[in-house]
This record gives sequence, structure tokens and C-alpha cells, in this order.
Amino acid sequence: MDSEDSGGSPVEPKQKKKAKSKTPAKGKESVLTQKSPAEFFAENKNIAGFDNPGKSLYTTVRELVENALDSTESVGELPVIEVTIEEITKSTFNTMIGLIDRERVDAALYGDFESEKAREKRLAKEAREQEKLAKIAALGKKPKEMSTTKGQKARGETFFRVTCKDNGRGMPHDDIPNMLGRVLSGTKYGLKQTRGKFGLGAKMALIWSKMSTGLPIDIYSAMKGQNYLSFCRLDIDIHKNIPHVHLHEKRDNNDKWNGAEIQVTIEGNWTTYRSKIIQYMRQMAVITPYAQFLFRYISATADKNVTIRFARRTDVMPVVPIETNYHPSAVDLLLIKRLIAETSKQNLIQFLQHEFVNISKSYADRLIGEMGPDFTPKMAVKSLSSQQIVRIHQLFRQAKFDDPSGDCLSPAGEYNLRLGIIKELHPDMVATYEGSPHVFEGHPFIVEAGVSLGGKDVKQITQLKLTIPTNTCWISGKTDRKREKKV
Repeated sequence: MDSEDSGGSPVEPKQKKKAKSKTPAKGKESVLTQKSPAEFFAENKNIAGFDNPGKSLYTTVRELVENALDSTESVGELPVIEVTIEEITKSTFNTMIGLIDRERVDAALYGDFESEKAREKRLAKEAREQEKLAKIAALGKKPKEMSTTKGQKARGETFFRVTCKDNGRGMPHDDIPNMLGRVLSGTKYGLKQTRGKFGLGAKMALIWSKMSTGLPIDIYSAMKGQNYLSFCRLDIDIHKNIPHVHLHEKRDNNDKWNGAEIQVTIEGNWTTYRSKIIQYMRQMAVITPYAQFLFRYISATADKNVTIRFARRTDVMPVVPIETNYHPSAVDLLLIKRLIAETSKQNLIQFLQHEFVNISKSYADRLIGEMGPDFTPKMAVKSLSSQQIVRIHQLFRQAKFDDPSGDCLSPAGEYNLRLGIIKELHPDMVATYEGSPHVFEGHPFIVEAGVSLGGKDVKQITQLKLTIPTNTCWISGKTDRKREKKV
């Protein structure tokens, strides 16, 4: 039968749609790339405490202060530390970098723009709240404070120049660029107690400065006995993890000052982190009553300036920690191989005696005898095979060794802890405790604690200080007043 009607035009058959190809689209070929340590931490800055502008300001202050304390304590100097945070408005910042301020052309483009409708809504809400407060006040009750509507604050509006000055060791002139412009380089990798270890904190402040303002940091440094002052202005090449030096020169040191002064300009938020920064400075004054701190906040408006002095209460400083060797039960295979590669000792018995703690000559002989017939006291340590190194590691994990001493620790001591609490908190009652050194997997630690009741503006009454070779940890507790009343 034909597909045509007797009097009509022919009907064209419908064309079939082409089926989509099921072959997946060819993606880009993956390319193997590498990142420098500086690039990694710039992309993951929250790891180092630089989550947002406010926390970045807090962390910058903390890192600089703790570096300053380490520097002064390492040479037995009573710390004198000055910290200044200077507010820099966006207009002032633009003038600093030679950028001309520009008037807004399209106001609705900005995050803090408020439309007429939104403004009317906000004013109506505020009027209703004001009416409620008036009714509460008329009943003789104490009204709550009226809530304020917070607008969206634009990023990049406020910058801060953070300066930290100390009277510590200072830095060798030629080492300054690498000490502050190369991530994971530092002088604290030895096994002794310091507040920092990985060469990251101050460099992260520099990385945050480069990310948020693009400005370099300024460093002044002088060591005892030097007749000159080192000045260095630098930033960091993020991709290569190397310092980019703008200026590095020697200047006259007429005041015979020694120490370091670091100045960094960053984006920050003082409003949200003001209390945390001041609380941190106060905590440091509690635990270091032998230190003298001067903290200043210089606002763009003079009436908001803050100056706090934390006076020194004692001249008694903690003992300077002694760098120690590794405890046999605390090492792994990789570390044993590294120690073998770096040791200056020729044979196995000398290696065991001098690269580890608590291994005497007689005990080293017993250990070598237990390792098997393939080991002798006089065998060349650098000739050990991978299997022999594994045998040494296994024996280290199973054998018993005396606990390490606490010489690599520098506890504050009950005397200083008590003085610091009394000086800063003025409590009605205080109790302190310092334990003897203990060991966890070959690592020594000391627990120190202070408990105070009552006092000046005190919310936290308990502080537990854990002293270990690489850091000092704080654990704070609070009272539950409602629960106390029930009891």
C-alpha cells in the first residue's frame, strides 16, 4: 500500500536522531607536578593556624612571642619583649604601596551595599526591639541590650603592622635570609625542649603577609659583641621555597643592643580576636614571671589604643635545657639509617655508645652479643646491611633500657608557676604541683599544674602544663557555678 493519500502531498518520514556516543570524552592527560614546602603550606595555611584574618593575626603574635622567648632563654637572658600591633586602614595601606584610592562607581557591586528596601526592613526591626525594651523597662525589669544587625564586612579593609622585639641571641648576619625565608629550615631540630621546632611559625607569618598584602618583612638583628646591626628586608619565593632578598646590609649599632626585631604587615581582624590575643599575653606572663612584656595596640582612632605592661616578678629562670641523644626505644628504622649515615664513629660499639643515651660500653657489648654471629663490636657501622639494621631496630624495641633523664626539659618550676599566678590573677587561694620526669615511648615529659580560686577577672581556674622536649601544652578548666551551688 502506498504511503500517499489520494489528494494529499506525500508524508515525509521522520528522521531518526543520532544516538549519542557512549565513548567518554577524552580528558586531559594527568601531569606529574611537585610542590615546594612553602607552596604546600600556603595552600593549606589552616594547618599552621592561619585559617582567617583574625586567627592569622593571633597566630602571628603567638609565633613571634614564642620565638623571642626561646631566643632569650637559650642564652640565659631575662626576657624583655615588646609587641606592637598597629592598625593600618585601607586608605593608608594604599598610600604605602602607591595605589590611588578610587571612588565607588557601582555601589551595588559591593558586599556592604544596603538597598533601600533592606534599610527600611532593618530600621523597622530596630524600632520594634526598641519598643520591647521600653515596655520591659517600664515594668521595672532590667532590659537586655538591643541586638545590632551586623552587615557583611568586606575582606581587605583592615591591615596591621605587627612588631616583636626581644633582647635574645639575635641571628648571624649571613643566616638571616634562610632562617626566615625558607620553610622548614631552623635551628631547633635538636632533641631538647623549645616552643617551636619545625621552622614554620615565623615563615607562615611571612607567607600570609605575601598572600594578603604582598609586602616583605623587615628584620633587625644583633648578636652580643657585634659592633654592627643587621638589617634585612625579604619575602619568599613560594614556588621555589627560597628567600627573595630586597635589602641586606650592616648598620651601626651605637646602642650596643642585642636581640631581634621582626616587623610584618598582614591583613587581620582585631575586633574578633582582641580578647584572645590579650588573654594569650596574660597566660605567657603567668608562666614566665621572669619575663617583662610590653604590649601595645595602636588604633587608627587614638581613643581605642591599648597599652598593657606585664612586669617581671623574679630573676629566677628555668634551667637551660641540654640537647640530648635519642633514646633507643624512641627510634625507628629511618632514624637509625640517618644516624648511621651522619655518625663520625667508625665501629658498631662506638656508634651504640655515642649516638644513643643510656647505652654504656658493657651494655653495648651485651646488645651486640644478642644481635647474632653476624655482628661484632669492631665491625664498620657503615657496612651494616638493611637486614642487620632491621635486627638492631627489633632489639631496641624489645630490650629494656633505663629511662632518659629530664635534662632536655626546662620546666617552669613550682616557684615560678606560683609567682606568675599570684602576680597576674591575684587569687584568694593557689596550689601548684610539679611532677618528676616520666617517659612515654622513650620521650621524657614533666607535668606541672596550678589551681587558683577567686581573683581578678578569672574565668579559668585550673591550668595543666605538660612539658615535653618539643613543646609545652596547656589544658585549662572552668568551674560550673550552678553545679557547685547544688553540691
